[in-house]
Amino acid sequence: MRIEIEKRLIDFSVSIINLCRNLNREFVSQHLASQIIRSSSSSALNYGEAQGAESQNDFIHKTSIVLKELRETHVCLKIIKQSNIVVKSNFDNELISIFHRTVKTAKANKKSK
Repeated sequence: MRIEIEKRLIDFSVSIINLCRNLNREFVSQHLASQIIRSSSSSALNYGEAQGAESQNDFIHKTSIVLKELRETHVCLKIIKQSNIVVKSNFDNELISIFHRTVKTAKANKKSK
């Protein structure tokens, strides 16, 4: 399961990079491209960090960052789409659901101990 999620996060980040390669050179497009590349790649990188978490609190913190970065990416994609910079974009909404449940479950497990 971990390898599958990691692969999905990496694939998602790569798809964002490829999307941004095709954006025009206008300031707005490049600004949003820079932002969305950071947030999408950060989600994958922080997931890797979470796998080596030193404690349950560290795991919760790092997976919460993954969730935050995915949400940021999602909003940025909405801005890109609504401003007609890109007409079609593919966002894996399921990743947000997975990490929302992961954080929620980890917090519940922590409370039950």
